[in-house]
Formats: sequence, structure tokens, C-alpha cells
Amino acid sequence: MKTRAQWLAMLLVIASCARGPGPGGPDISPEILSEVNRIRAIDNHAHPVRFVSEGTPDREFDALPVENMEPWSDPLKLRSDNPDVLRAWQMLWNYPYNDSDATHMREWKQHKQRASQQKAAEYPEWVLDKAGIDVMLANRVHMGPSIQPPRFRWVPYVDALLFPLDNSLLAARNSDRKAFFADEDSLRRQYLQDSGVHAPPKSLDEYLRLVVTPVLERHKQGGAVAEKFEAAYLRPLSFEKAERAAAEKVYANYVGRGTPPDDEYKTLQDFLFRFIASECGRLGMAVHFHTGFGGGSYFDIRGTNPLLLESLFDDPELRRTKFVMVHGGWPFTREITALLTKPNAYLDYSVQALVFPPTTIAPTLHEWLVWVPEKVLFGTDAYPWSDQMGWEEALWIAATRGREALAIALTQMMRDGDISKDRAIELARMVLRENARNLYALPE
Repeated sequence: MKTRAQWLAMLLVIASCARGPGPGGPDISPEILSEVNRIRAIDNHAHPVRFVSEGTPDREFDALPVENMEPWSDPLKLRSDNPDVLRAWQMLWNYPYNDSDATHMREWKQHKQRASQQKAAEYPEWVLDKAGIDVMLANRVHMGPSIQPPRFRWVPYVDALLFPLDNSLLAARNSDRKAFFADEDSLRRQYLQDSGVHAPPKSLDEYLRLVVTPVLERHKQGGAVAEKFEAAYLRPLSFEKAERAAAEKVYANYVGRGTPPDDEYKTLQDFLFRFIASECGRLGMAVHFHTGFGGGSYFDIRGTNPLLLESLFDDPELRRTKFVMVHGGWPFTREITALLTKPNAYLDYSVQALVFPPTTIAPTLHEWLVWVPEKVLFGTDAYPWSDQMGWEEALWIAATRGREALAIALTQMMRDGDISKDRAIELARMVLRENARNLYALPE
């Protein structure tokens, strides 16, 4: 039987192995990390908050705000007492303390507010500069003053178009979905009004022609480079092939009267999704999915497995549509790797750098980069998570950790003899910048 001292020694060895070789922590080339940190990145997925000098705060950074959900067990690194939040405050606001004392935080929050007021409409771009971000794809209901091209590119939401009928049965599943479908119903009414339609059209053909296509075309004209689906919060990602005649029958039977059964409504949703995806391809906009884990105690993780999307990628009618699996599908990271061989499939690793340390993310990046490196995109999922971790702090944390994870993966690839130093730097530029620039046809 091992003594207590022997057990302790064994645990120390295990902990040392988990940190990586060397007393300084992970095995990382300082030269590669320096090069990675110099690259002005394109952030594939974030939720920037518009500067508002006074009046109603900006709430359009998400179509489904997560603060309306029932309490859930927050991942450790999303909690306000995470030491990285303290470091972000020190780096962004020159926070002079080494603690998160409530009095100190209140004092320095006033300093943060004064700084934002002084910079006014230039404040969001200043935040990008502090995190080394050149361009941010802004997931927002609308853009607005201070969140504008060329530094911010629009990714609007279109889930509301998938649910044109009575959603009361879907909303009754749990309290989170009740709140979410109220938001979606509100956004759909806005889309109808913007299209000059005061009630859902009588036929599916009219709905497509008078509402769906005009909404997508307005988004494109407004500068959208992609459309975002948060469908994982509303239903599984299994969007199967559906015949138009079957979808037309469901729509005609229930529009304006009655609540459709789940199986019939799914047929209509599946058809609408593929129609929207096809239109995005025609208009030159990518399609973004939330994949992998999500917020909330009712979130259906199994329903977000990226493998559920394979039939979309394999549909010949959708081959000109480019699909981006946002968040890298964790915990399904190996499954998502295999999908990168599909010519229209891409991914980013946004949010992973907010919830995991770089040493955890690096092996996944390593696997992606030795598979299909031109399909891998950098992202942060900068979001106003809490009073202490606003989108600014989240951006700094995710950008810092995400770059370090990339440098660790590239270092390992060099040590394995898979790539040269020059190729490592080239891959860094691809992930942090060039892959996104090519995907969205952004100017240099």
C-alpha cells in the first residue's frame, strides 16, 4: 500500500505531465509565440456591444440573450472570480489591485465607464486594437453607430424565419425555450413588418417570396457576410432533406390556425433551412451554426453534434454554400475534424479559449492543422458575460489564450518534424487571418 507521501509524489508527477514539459509550463517556442502575437487577427465570431452615451443600453448583441435562462453551473473560467478576468482588467484599464474586491471593482468600473465615454464612438475599435484584432465578425440583430465596417462585419440572425407557425408547443418544453421563442416571435414580426407584410402569408410560396428572400437580400445589402443560426438552442441540428410539397402542406394546414405536431413542423423547418442555405449560397453569404455545448441547464448537447450536419454538406444543391461550424463543436472535436474534408465545411474555435486553458485547446488545434488547415478560423465569442467580464474583457482573454494555444500547437508540429518554422508562421497567418479573409472575400 502506498504511503501518503508516495501518493503525493505520484500526483505531483501527474500534474507536471499535465502542464507540459519544463518548469515554465507548456512547451512553446517564444519565437513562434512572438510571431503569433504580431498578427492582426480576424475574429470569426463575437458579440460586440455598441457604444451608447445615454438612454437605453444596447441589447442587440444577441437574438437569444443567455441571461434570461434558468441558473446553470457556470464553467469555472466564465466565473467572475477567474484570475484571467483580473489580468484583463489590469491590461485594459490599468487596474491597480491584485484582487477582485467588490469595492475595488466598483471603483474601477467607474474608471472603465469614463474611458468609454471619452472615446465615445471610437471605443469599440479601441477595444479591438487592445486585443490585436483587425476585423471582427459582429453577431448582432442590427449594426449601428460605433459598430460599422470596415472593422466590424455583420452576421445577422435568421432562426426566426424557420418558425413561421404557432410555436406554443415548442415554447412549452421548458422555461429557457419559452423565453427564446418569445424572442424569435418578436424578431419574426419585425422581419414581416420590414418586408411590408402584416401577417404570415397564406402560402409557403408567398412566405418564401415575400418574406424569406427579401430578408436575406436586405441583410446582404446591409453588409452581411454570413447568416447566423442559433438553432441548437431551439431544436437539434438534424436538418434533413424535405420535399417542397410536404412542407407546403404543413404550412397551409397550420398557418394562422392551430399548432403543428412536432414531426410535421420539423418537416417545414427542415425545408426552410435548406432554402435559406441555398439562398445564402446564391447571395454569396456563408452560413454559421452554433455547434457543441451551449449555455443553460436545458441545452441539448447531443442535438448539436456536428455529424448531424453531414447531409447538408453532401447535398449537391448546397455545394456553393459555405458552412462554418462555430465553436469547434466541443465536445465533438474529433467528429468535426473529419467533416473538414467536405469542400464547403469550415470551423472556428471561438469560446473554447474562454472556457479552457491553452494547453487543453492546443491538441485539438494540432489535429485540425494536420488535417485541413485552410478550413480553421480564429474566433473569440467575446460577449458581455457578466458585470466583471464584459465583451471587452472576454475579447482580451480569448484572444490571448487562443493565440497561446495556436503557438503551442505549432511548436509541437515543429518539434515533431511535420513543419518548418516558416511553415508554422504561415499556418499562424492562415488561422488568425488569411482563412477568414479568403472565405468572406475581405480586402487586405
